[in-house]
Amino acid sequence: MRDALSVLIRPVISEKSYSLMDQNVYVFIVDKRSTKIDIRNAVEKAFGVRVESVNTLNRKGKSTKNRRTNTVGHRPDTKRAMVTLHRGDKIDLFES
Repeated sequence: MRDALSVLIRPVISEKSYSLMDQNVYVFIVDKRSTKIDIRNAVEKAFGVRVESVNTLNRKGKSTKNRRTNTVGHRPDTKRAMVTLHRGDKIDLFES
């Protein structure tokens, strides 16, 4: 079993993730090598809640081009996890 801090990198802050919080779904950027079971255990351990389901999504990094120097860069690939909690459980991400 992996450490919770090494699995969960950061929460996703966007309009869509805010609207999903009303449905008890929280979105996190996670380590690429983590499995759904690792993510479930990390969220339950870190926040003290019960996880109902975990959906993962691999996002490919985007190529970027600097207009001034004409160099090509690449944003990193990321893995996101959408974690659904049991009814009545809640994560206070932005309280503290």
